[in-house]
Amino acid sequence: MNRALPEETLAALRRFSTPTVCNAIETFDVRPRTEGFMDRTIACRFPDLGPMVGYAVTAKIRASSPAKDDVHHTRIWAEFAKTPKPWVIVIEDMDWPDPTGSYWGEVNASTYSALGAIGVVTNGGVRDLAEVRPIGFHFFSSCLLVSHAYVHVVEVGTPVTVGGLTVHPGDLLHGDEHGVTSVPVDIAERLPDACRAIEAAERKLIGYAQSGNVDVEKLARLYGEVD
Repeated sequence: MNRALPEETLAALRRFSTPTVCNAIETFDVRPRTEGFMDRTIACRFPDLGPMVGYAVTAKIRASSPAKDDVHHTRIWAEFAKTPKPWVIVIEDMDWPDPTGSYWGEVNASTYSALGAIGVVTNGGVRDLAEVRPIGFHFFSSCLLVSHAYVHVVEVGTPVTVGGLTVHPGDLLHGDEHGVTSVPVDIAERLPDACRAIEAAERKLIGYAQSGNVDVEKLARLYGEVD
C-alpha cells in the first residue's frame, strides 16, 4: 500500500485536469505512455464536480444471482479503514460486460461519503443521478442502471481491474470529465510543478498561435517545447 501524501499535495493535484496530470507523468518516464489509465469504457457522470483525487479502496460485486458469499458491510468498512483518506472506491463488477444491478445510488453515496469516500469508479453501473449530484460524490461508471437486482459484495481489499487498469488498495487516483489515471506516488509531490511547467509551455504556444502573426519556425520551436 502506498504511503499517505501531505494534504497540500492532494490539494495541488486537484487544481489540474487529468489530461494535464497524464502529460506531467510522462515527463518522468516512469511507465509506458500506453499504461496507467482507464480506457474509454469508464465515463464521468458528474463532470461539473471537477477533479477527484484520492486513495483507492477496492471490492468486487455481483448482481445477476442471489448472494451465496456476501461480505458484510462492517467487514467492508473495516478493510477500507486500513487505507488513508480520502477514499476512491474502485468496484469491479464481476457481471461485466453485462452489468445487471447497481451497488451505487443515493444510499451508498451518502453512507460512504460519511465514512470518508469522495467517489466511486466501477465497470458496473450507477443510478440516482439527480439525488447523488448534490452530495458532491463522484460517479465514474461503464453504464447507468435502474435496479440493484441481487447486488452484493463478494470480495474486498484485493486488486481489481476496471477499465483495463489494475488497481491495488492505496493506489493514488486522479479523475475528471476525461477519465481516470493512476498517479505513481513516488513522483506525486513533484507533479504539481511539472503540471505548471506544462501549462505554461502550452499557454505560450497557444497565445502565439492565436496572435495572428505567426512565423512557422518559431511556431515549430514552441510546439516542440510542448510535445
